[in-house]
Amino acid sequence: EDLYQQVRYKANDPMSRMFAGVMQEWNDYTKKQGHDDSSKQGFLVRLERFLSNRVTVEMEQLEQYTGFLATVGSSAPFVGLLGTVWGIMHSFQAIAASKNTSLAVVAPGIAEALFATALGLIAAIPAVIAYNRISASLNRYATSLETFAQELHAFMSRKLYGV
Repeated sequence: EDLYQQVRYKANDPMSRMFAGVMQEWNDYTKKQGHDDSSKQGFLVRLERFLSNRVTVEMEQLEQYTGFLATVGSSAPFVGLLGTVWGIMHSFQAIAASKNTSLAVVAPGIAEALFATALGLIAAIPAVIAYNRISASLNRYATSLETFAQELHAFMSRKLYGV
């Protein structure tokens, strides 16, 4: 109860919000009269739903920007490829315009193509690495939240039945 009073209005992290929500449910339940086995089971079912929903909501909030990294990681190489095609087209146009296949005519377009490819990879590689690291961390955190939710449920069940 003391911990609940401390985090009640300043629950800034997912676990604190889960704990505060469980304690609010508990306080609402204990204010009601008549706690037979049926009402206890109903409380535990509501508590389980609350915890499951809370884990889902918290993870959705944490994962909301990972889609951007996934999009950059998967689309940037294609943007680089488009630049490559563009640069090679410029090279062919330069060859056609000058009717000369010397390196001086072809080099600028090829340099543009290589630069565009490099830019695409410079954007894609860090995005994919960041996405994979963040995704793995979020998976571990989701497991922690689920474990915490199960522990809270078990604790409240023991408290409810006086075990």
